[in-house]
Amino acid sequence: MNRTVACILAAGVVLAAVPWLGLPPFYESILYLVCHWAVLALSWNILSGYSGYFSFGHGAFFGIGMYTTAALAAKAEWPFLATLPFAALLPALLGLGLGFVVFRVKAVRGELFALLTLAVTFVVATVILNSPIDGGPGVYLNAVETPKLAPSPASSIYLMILAVAVLTVLVAYRVHASKLGTGLFAIHDDEDVAEVMGVPTFRYKLVAFAISCALAGLAGGIHALFVQYVTAGETFNITVPLTVVLMSVLGGTRHWAGPLVGAAAITGLLYAFTAGDHAVAGKAAVGAILVLVILFMPEGILGQLLKRRGKGAQPAAHPADSEAVAAASSAPQPLAEPVRQAPAVAIGKPLLEVRGLSKAFKGVQALDQVSLQVRQGEILGLLGPNGSGKSTFINVVSGHYPLSAGEVLFDGRSLAGLPAHRIAHAGIARTYQIPRPFKHMTVLQNVALVAMFGGAALRQDEALREAWKWLEFTGLQDRAHALPDDINLHQRKFLELARALAARPRLVLLDEVLSGLTPSEINEAIELIRRIRDQGSTIVFVEHVMRAVMALTDRIVVLNHGKLIAQGAATEVMQEAEVVNAYLGKPAYA
Repeated sequence: MNRTVACILAAGVVLAAVPWLGLPPFYESILYLVCHWAVLALSWNILSGYSGYFSFGHGAFFGIGMYTTAALAAKAEWPFLATLPFAALLPALLGLGLGFVVFRVKAVRGELFALLTLAVTFVVATVILNSPIDGGPGVYLNAVETPKLAPSPASSIYLMILAVAVLTVLVAYRVHASKLGTGLFAIHDDEDVAEVMGVPTFRYKLVAFAISCALAGLAGGIHALFVQYVTAGETFNITVPLTVVLMSVLGGTRHWAGPLVGAAAITGLLYAFTAGDHAVAGKAAVGAILVLVILFMPEGILGQLLKRRGKGAQPAAHPADSEAVAAASSAPQPLAEPVRQAPAVAIGKPLLEVRGLSKAFKGVQALDQVSLQVRQGEILGLLGPNGSGKSTFINVVSGHYPLSAGEVLFDGRSLAGLPAHRIAHAGIARTYQIPRPFKHMTVLQNVALVAMFGGAALRQDEALREAWKWLEFTGLQDRAHALPDDINLHQRKFLELARALAARPRLVLLDEVLSGLTPSEINEAIELIRRIRDQGSTIVFVEHVMRAVMALTDRIVVLNHGKLIAQGAATEVMQEAEVVNAYLGKPAYA
C-alpha cells in the first residue's frame, strides 16, 4: 500500500468517527453534501477531465441511480443496501450502450458529445416521468428503513456516502496513476495520434464512461434516501452537471484530487451564502467563479499550485539507472565532413507488401492501385512531388486512414480492417510530418507512453527506463522534463523519432523528418537514421531532401498523382524521364 492510498483511507477513518463525537447534526449534513458532490465531481472527471469528452449528461446517470433505488426500495420493498448495486449497474449499462454507439463516430467529439449527453438527460427524464416508475407524483421513501450503521438514521446515511466517497477517491487515484489513465490523457491531447501510438481508444473510453456512470448512480441511490422524495423535475435538471463541471474545473481536471478540492470549496461557499440568507447571491457568485476560473486559472487550484511548486525545482536530468544509460548510445554530433553514402546491408525477405492500394477522399483519388514491397532491413525511399500521395500512404499503412481498396500485408498478415492500435502492436511505428506530441505531457512521458502501448507493451516502470534509453539515443535527455511547447522544432522532430523507437518497431515510417531543419541538423538526423537501421529496423523514408535520400536509401519508389511511376536504385530512378517530368513538368516544344 503506497502513501497516497494510506492517507486516503486514514482520512476516511477519521471522518467516519464524526457521528460518535457528539457534534451538532449540522456537521454531518455539511460533510454529507461535501462527500456527495465529491463523488459526482470525481466520477465526472474520470471520463470528461481525463479524456476530454465533456459530458453534460452526468445528471442522467445520477438520476437513474436515484430512481433505481427509489423504485426497488419504496415500491418493490427491497432492503435499501440491496438496491445500491443496481443503482450503479443500470447507469453503467446505459453508459456502455451509449458509448458503444457514440464512440465509434469520430465526428461526435467536443461540443457534439456534450450536447448529445445533455439530450440523453431529458430523454431519460421523459421516459421515467411517463412510466409507472414515477407516473407524475414522484416516489416517496419515508417508509424505507435506513440501515443501522450509526447512532441515528442521518449518521448512517452520512457513513454510506462517506464510504462511497472514499471508494471514488481511490478509483480516481488508481485510474490516474494507471496505464488506463495515461491512455485517457493521451486521448485528451490528440485521440487520433494516441490510437496510432497503440492506445486502444475505443475500449478505454468505454471503461472510463462505465466507471463514471456507475459511481454517479451509486451517489444517486444514497441521495434518494437522503432527500426522501424523488421527482423527475428536481432530479433531471441542468443544475447537477453544471455544478459538477464547476467543481472539477475549479479544483483542476488533470489531477485526481482536483474535483475533491473544488467540491469542498463550492459546497462551503454555497453554505456560507445560504446561511446568510443570500442564496441567490451565492448562485451568482458560483457563476462568476466559473467564468474567472476558465479565463484566468484554466488549470484549476491544484494545477496552479503544482505549477508554482514545480518552478525553480529542476528535476533530475537522468534517472539513477546506470544500466539504461549504459545501454543507450551517446547523442549524435553534427558532422563536419560530407554525408557518406549508405553502406551495403543484407536485405531480407519482404516485410511489408502493398497490393493495389487505393485511397479516395470524397472523389479525390489520393492513392491509385499502388503496389510495392518493403524488404526486411532496408531503407526504402518514398518520393514524389507535393500532393503525390506519400503522406497518405503512411497514414493508410499505419491505420490512421482506412484503405478504400487493395491489400496491406505485414510479415504475411493482412492489416486490412485492423484498428490503428492493433497495427502498432504488430510492430509498425511512425512519425508525423508536422510533429504531434501530446502537449500536456513532458518529453519523457511522451516517449514512455509509446513504450507502454506500442509493440513493446512494457510495464510502466520498464517503459520509463526504455524512454530514457531513447532520449539518450536522440540527445534529448536534458529536455526530458520539458513540455513539447518548450522545445524547438529540431528537438520536436527528434522527439517524434524517440517515440517511434520506444515501441521497438520492426518497421518505422518516417514522414519528412528533415523538413524545417538546418543543414547541420540534417547531417545529425541522417546519422541518427543510419544508426536506427543499424539496430535492425526497417525504414520507409518519405523525404524531399535529396542528399539525405541518396545517402540513406537502398531503393526508392516514386509516386505522382497517387500512382507509382518508378522504383529502383536512387541514382537510376531519378534520371528517368517520367520522374523528371513529375518534378519539373514536361518540356514545351516550339
